[in-house]
Amino acid sequence: MPSRWKNWAGDQVAAPAVFEEPASEAELQDAVHRAAEAGTRLRPAGSGHSFSDIALCDERMVGLHRMNGLIEADREGLRARVQPGITLNALGPALAEHGLAMENLGDVDAQVVAGAVATGTHGTGLRFKNISAQVEAMRLVVGDGSVAAIDGSDPDLLRAARVSLGALGVISELTLRCVPLFTLVRTDEPRPLGEVLEDWDGLAQNNHHFEFFVFPYTDVALLRTCERTDEPPQPRSAREAWMKDVLAENIGLGAACRLSRALPALVPRVNRGIARSFGREVRRDHGFRVFANRRSVRFTEMEYCVPREAGPEAVRRVLELVERRELPITFPLEVRVVAQDDSYLSPANGRDCAYIAVHQFAGMEFETYMRGVEGIMRSLDGRPHWGKRHYRSAADLAPVYPDWDAFQEIRAKLDPQGRFANDYADRVLGPA
Repeated sequence: MPSRWKNWAGDQVAAPAVFEEPASEAELQDAVHRAAEAGTRLRPAGSGHSFSDIALCDERMVGLHRMNGLIEADREGLRARVQPGITLNALGPALAEHGLAMENLGDVDAQVVAGAVATGTHGTGLRFKNISAQVEAMRLVVGDGSVAAIDGSDPDLLRAARVSLGALGVISELTLRCVPLFTLVRTDEPRPLGEVLEDWDGLAQNNHHFEFFVFPYTDVALLRTCERTDEPPQPRSAREAWMKDVLAENIGLGAACRLSRALPALVPRVNRGIARSFGREVRRDHGFRVFANRRSVRFTEMEYCVPREAGPEAVRRVLELVERRELPITFPLEVRVVAQDDSYLSPANGRDCAYIAVHQFAGMEFETYMRGVEGIMRSLDGRPHWGKRHYRSAADLAPVYPDWDAFQEIRAKLDPQGRFANDYADRVLGPA
């Protein structure tokens, strides 16, 4: 019987005929050799925190969780070598033991580092690029089972490999640029949505990290800013963390979502009640403990990257869409800003950007909402997050990525047999 693999949300499922879990680069090479000998496709799988079908393959898959170590940390050189299957929530404490940190992280840290890199996963802050931009070198097991050592000596290859969608090979090692371990002061506070959008540029430019959350049918945003500080960390007590992260943000939100699923007409009232509960909170702790948030309520997600100046318009239009269609959405829009980078398939390639994420609770119809959102984002020259739901294809993606052809040339060289293709890659990149 084939193995059965599903993503975190439980709505993307594969039944690979072969599922292997190598514990070393050599074992990973052997797995790729076996796929080549059998003439079958192979896809890597991490934590399953992608909402698209990017990892699915009914032929062969390789899980990366046994390759989960910090190989070397260079405190003076501000570098770390890691295996691909170490999760971001394990990487933070491991680096901290050596006085190091990632300069920026997203608000979810369950992903393995290779998956976060390959999909262009990001944090927030106009001074900071996405996680893939922190990759200085990597080792990649390519279609014939050999290892390609990729670094800055071949910048074009590195630009292609950083955000590769798993289509060039399987990452076996990463060298990450780090920063000295730092402390953040995070401030959450409710603000009128109109005020936040009016001060969009100032908030983005004047804070190290800036993001906000707004529930449909409300006009209040929960503004979150984070600033570096020289003060020592002041971790919350276990009780404070449980009350906020577990009770309020997960148990409470889960109950609101289940009520809204049972009685959709109550959604506007439920959302306004949630917005009234917003309060001011200040935290001070190491960055890796502050960036991420606990997420146990299951959902599916779409996220789009638009030019930064289009962020306020995108937010207004999505909220208007929900109200006009009377959609039962009991999840907030999440809005962030990210600096431009030069990775060929990075959604932030060549432009500072705003990311707008939308969600729907598990078990509820989502396509009406997400197709409507995608229409708005496409009209604003948006590019989809590769690990989130979208309905795009190679034909309409190629024109919005200036380095599309350069990536395809490198893909043809590294994977001429299409060993690492799947239905998703065929659809969004074209056949290998």
